[in-house]
Amino acid sequence: MKADVRIAWILARGSERREGWRIVLTTLGALAATGFALGAVAIAAVPGQVSIPYAHGLLNQPGQRAGVVLTLVLLLVPVLGFLGQCARIGAVHRHRRMAAMRLTGASPAQVRRIAAVESAFPSLPGSVAAFAAFAVLLAVTGHAPHPAAWAGFAVVVLAVPVAAALVSVFALRHVVASPLDQVRRTGPDRGRRAVFGFLLAGVLISAAGLFVPFSTGVRSAAFPALVLALVFLTGAGAIWVAGASAAFLGRRLTPRAQHPAVLIAAGRLAHDPWAAARTHAALLLVTVVGVGFVGVRAVLLADLHESDNAAGDLAFYTTGIDLAGSAVLVALAISLCGLAVGTAESLATRRRGLAVQAAAGVPRTVLARAALLETALPLAPALLLAGVGGTALYLAYAGLVGAGSVPLLPLLVPVAVYAACLLAAATSLPLLRRVTHPAELRFT
Repeated sequence: MKADVRIAWILARGSERREGWRIVLTTLGALAATGFALGAVAIAAVPGQVSIPYAHGLLNQPGQRAGVVLTLVLLLVPVLGFLGQCARIGAVHRHRRMAAMRLTGASPAQVRRIAAVESAFPSLPGSVAAFAAFAVLLAVTGHAPHPAAWAGFAVVVLAVPVAAALVSVFALRHVVASPLDQVRRTGPDRGRRAVFGFLLAGVLISAAGLFVPFSTGVRSAAFPALVLALVFLTGAGAIWVAGASAAFLGRRLTPRAQHPAVLIAAGRLAHDPWAAARTHAALLLVTVVGVGFVGVRAVLLADLHESDNAAGDLAFYTTGIDLAGSAVLVALAISLCGLAVGTAESLATRRRGLAVQAAAGVPRTVLARAALLETALPLAPALLLAGVGGTALYLAYAGLVGAGSVPLLPLLVPVAVYAACLLAAATSLPLLRRVTHPAELRFT
């Protein structure tokens, strides 16, 4: 293991200029993860009932602070997914180096460990920078955390690079580098019953959402657990549907496609259908939460404006709602960045094949449409299922509080997310000019 760490350090120091984006993105991801974790530790360390002159008293009560801490912890999910995308693009981009290590006797598992540890090194500067900025913020605000909190801060600064390495190991578990300078992903062949699975997941999610109003009250301790179960059930179903529908569409469209872009996209989806599930995992979870949040927010605000008891504390409630909405937007932005990185990683992985296609006369516009279709085709049914889960969530809440009307605005959230995903995928299209350069033909 010491030898692997030493090799990873040497490779990280000798990174080429074109690997700068990978290092910068990994550092930014670690900075965001450390910032969220430090904030969660600082808020969790506040003892008992206090008076904090921020957020209209939202941080005064222990129960309310627990909700803020949970929100910050959940923001780590899209950040870790983003770090996983950075690890993939880094490993595939350095495939010649991986092949050279295989020729010297390194095993596939050792190559993956070295690539994972190499991803952890850029995380350390981001973690330290986040801690330095957090310490300055504490000094400016005059807040003196409990001594135990400083121990928690130190654990966070060290744990984030370790978590980045573990996420990289998980992300690269199917990456195999051969001594012949080839990198491929291996995994089980799944997704043969996509339509049936989509319908079954939709029925289960709808049933779970309808079961919530009859099982507990909105103030019961079991209600948050049921909500989290519904969110993760929907997210898992949507992730599975993304991969299964990619396999289904790839097999169906390959022999029937009339347009070249559709044919290229279908071939890619059939070859690696679960790449879509890996790329869209965090995004689909955020969509479920976003649809549910927009619906719950509309119902809650309508209830607050009609209630006389909440008139004096309206700023307190709206501050909490806005904070939750900001967290959802931040998670969505991070997930979209992960999607853009995943699309760029896909193009970089296939740069030789794309260069061959361009040399054979395939227009770059056709390749660009194919790249967008690889995102658009499997994402549409997955976002539809995510919208079903989020709708069941806020309909269950509306039933619990006895809302007179149900808002329709949340139904537009999956459409807006779908458009944002296509725009995020389009940001990687300028890379096509580079990967289709005739110089790439030297390595075919």
